[in-house]
Amino acid sequence: MSHTLGARQAQKLKTRQALLDAALQLLEEQSLSSLGLREVTRAVGVAPTAFYRHFRSTADLGVALVEEALGSLHPMIRTVVSTTGDGEERIARAVELIAGHVAAHPAHVRFIARERHGGVQSVRAAIREQLDRFTEEVKTELAKDPQAVGWSDDDVRMLAGLYVDQMLGTASLFLEAGSEEERGWVARVASRRLRLISVGRAHWLD
Repeated sequence: MSHTLGARQAQKLKTRQALLDAALQLLEEQSLSSLGLREVTRAVGVAPTAFYRHFRSTADLGVALVEEALGSLHPMIRTVVSTTGDGEERIARAVELIAGHVAAHPAHVRFIARERHGGVQSVRAAIREQLDRFTEEVKTELAKDPQAVGWSDDDVRMLAGLYVDQMLGTASLFLEAGSEEERGWVARVASRRLRLISVGRAHWLD
């Protein structure tokens, strides 16, 4: 009996992931607000009623895609912050990590970029919640730095927000870069912007 239940659970998880993967592929060409659940189930090869065993609606599926796209980013965000500083090597490493993530997960990055200001309120809220978590995690890391001595909590959070916004902006630019030359330009611009944040950070309390 336990073996049968385990097999059913594995199949259920497999179908759920197939629905997420199919939706993500379909969203390469359209927004979530225009996506129909029949499109998704047709792509997977299951009946439309099977959709509701996994998601309440396409909006619910969109929230799950947000968790899939951004949930795994938390370790990378912390790594970027720990490597970001005044040194050129640290900045180069941060940009390299962002570029690598975009190259590995372009559909997820495109989905977040489009739906961050899209028409599905619950998905916008889910993205905002994840970004707020990123900001708090970055703030916690920055507060450990001796350079943060004397900074107010609000100022450290503001700096954290600058880093998170820069990471998102850089990811979007890498996503649109179609050639090696354009990717090189994005890397240079991102490095200069991170350097500017670092310079401002060093002199903020002057």
